[in-house]
Amino acid sequence: MAQSTTYLSKTYSGNGNRNKGTISVWCKFADTGASADSTIFGAGNYANDSDCTFLCINPNGFGGTTTRKISFILRIGGGTVYKAESNALLKDVNGWYHIVVRWDTTLGTPNCDIYLNGEEVSYSSNTWSSISQNTNTYIGSSAQPHYIGRGYYCDAMKNNYYEGSMSHFHYCDGYYYDASSFGSTDSTTGEWKINTSPSVSYGTNGFWFFKDDSALTDQSPNSNSYSLTAGTLTKTEDCPSNVFATLNPLDGHIAHMVFSHGNNTVDNNTAAKKAYATSTIGMSSGKYYFEAKDITNANWQSIGISDRPSPSDTFELGYGTYDYSYQNGDGNKLNSGNITSYGNSYTTNDIIGCAVDLDNLKIYFSKNGVWQNSGDPTSGSTGTGAAFTITAPSSTSSGFYFLCVADATAANSSKWSANFGNGYFGTTAVSSAGTNASNNGIFEYDVPTGYTALSTKGLNL
Repeated sequence: MAQSTTYLSKTYSGNGNRNKGTISVWCKFADTGASADSTIFGAGNYANDSDCTFLCINPNGFGGTTTRKISFILRIGGGTVYKAESNALLKDVNGWYHIVVRWDTTLGTPNCDIYLNGEEVSYSSNTWSSISQNTNTYIGSSAQPHYIGRGYYCDAMKNNYYEGSMSHFHYCDGYYYDASSFGSTDSTTGEWKINTSPSVSYGTNGFWFFKDDSALTDQSPNSNSYSLTAGTLTKTEDCPSNVFATLNPLDGHIAHMVFSHGNNTVDNNTAAKKAYATSTIGMSSGKYYFEAKDITNANWQSIGISDRPSPSDTFELGYGTYDYSYQNGDGNKLNSGNITSYGNSYTTNDIIGCAVDLDNLKIYFSKNGVWQNSGDPTSGSTGTGAAFTITAPSSTSSGFYFLCVADATAANSSKWSANFGNGYFGTTAVSSAGTNASNNGIFEYDVPTGYTALSTKGLNL
């Protein structure tokens, strides 16, 4: 998982194949705004910004767009630009995208193809066929530094950092593969799924990163490791085979909130408005657990569940009919505007756990591992110490509940960092992982038996 200003770099000692290659990478984007430029990979020199080749989303300049399209761009000399640009728009912040780009200028008519989740895209522009045969690109060149996660090709691109997570990043130097070499369609679900051990070759300057972790060790036979030039990389349990919930920045009413760390941290910012952020995945049955750390304490914050996004930036979590929350200032619980005594207050650096039992319609909260009101999330229908008996999801407005963190005051701002199972609060790893009977996700404290992380694997346990 990369944060803003994080990028890797390498300058090769010799040239690879500069005419032909394939890039395959799984991406989960954290920012999908119209102005959010995300450079995935490329080669170019800031001192000579006329020569570069790069794969990006929302290319600012170089004839690109600002509408979340995939672009693969070759710039030669002063202003000659060739680009393949998709019609597809990448606006999902929950799922993983599989992007494959292949190019070959040795063909009689040079070609560039882009695949998204196994299918070749349609193009808003593709001018690679007008490139002269055997034209060199700059990917694989020893003359140009290579970057993962940052554009460094000119003033227009140098600060276009990648925002989000990457997995199974392959560059096959001199080989022309389509998407079926790296993925396949699941015969049961019909969804495109990852091939974790593709039978491909990597040439001279190719590599394979992020196979199982965030290490910078090349997993191909080449040992073409890159250097972490700036920022922080964190390992994430969230992967193409098991998608974890994050906080959802696409709720339009929370435009004043600032999301970071793969959308797992939310800052209410200086606007200091009342609102809550919801999870990207909803729950209709099962038992789920998540944690959130109070990073910057406000007079009133809260955590819990709701059946819908916050309807406005003046609406507090706990005031809706199907909102259930636990607030910091006095430890009280809230539902439908009714405030009732419940547990202890909490403040900066406290970690609040939330266990949602939709099989028995109960919800429980913990403070630093201690279940409030002597709650026992494993007590089933008895609901020992439960904060609430909640309405069945099928009777709510959406048919689902979403995990939420909230700011409930207009007086000052707050910041939460949620852990949906990745094992981090922001860039800080949990200090000592608790047990998890479902073996799905890493949390600070012990997860009650029978509960799991809110992820695609968790939904199917």
